[in-house]
Amino acid sequence: MSTTLCFDFGNTRKKCAVFFDADFAEELVLENDDDETIRMLIDRYRPERSILSSVIDHNPGMEELLRQATRFHKLGHLSKLPVTTRAVGKPETIGADRLALVVAAVTVFPGKNNLVIGLGSAITYNYVNKYGEFIGGGISPGMEMRFRSLHEFTAKLPLVKADWNFPLAGYDTRTNILSGVILGMAKEIDGMISAYEEKYANFNVLLSGGDAVYFTRHLKKKIFADPGLIYKGLYAISVFND
Repeated sequence: MSTTLCFDFGNTRKKCAVFFDADFAEELVLENDDDETIRMLIDRYRPERSILSSVIDHNPGMEELLRQATRFHKLGHLSKLPVTTRAVGKPETIGADRLALVVAAVTVFPGKNNLVIGLGSAITYNYVNKYGEFIGGGISPGMEMRFRSLHEFTAKLPLVKADWNFPLAGYDTRTNILSGVILGMAKEIDGMISAYEEKYANFNVLLSGGDAVYFTRHLKKKIFADPGLIYKGLYAISVFND
């Protein structure tokens, strides 16, 4: 049985998924990316392969540790991918997380048009057609960013934590903010899907990211929801670059 570690370092959290062969086994949330932490993971799982998707300034030493102990790949615009990015003006600027999401889409739904929506620090809209061409998409503020902006750019609004339990018409400041942010985002997502439907026909909608659980119940459109979708993309890319 072959073990693969798939690291996903976003603006909010550092995470690692463990795969045994092609099967997802578990997700780990890392407190840090220090050498000691990475060595602990290597000693615990004895991985044959590893891949890193990072949109932050991570510990560069971890790459050397993984390179010494595993067949390591750092995801970037020069990676070999089962999709093309020629339609994007500057492929080198595409976030590694977005590349992983579109690869996950063509892995789950090969030969289909797919709109992949990532819900993390930012919302990303990523469209890949049935020919495996990543067309591009959009980026807007994510849920945590919206909560923080209301708190930091006003004098008295509190910093609210996400909660799925709230009414349409909030009865206090907290529930007003929950309704405005979460339902507002849900309507944005539905509206963006409709806009894509006007331009492109017959595509799947995939929803992923740590915040996906707050929105699936509020969306009108039919979606395929998988909070860990990015890991499937990272695993596929690690195999593609092995």
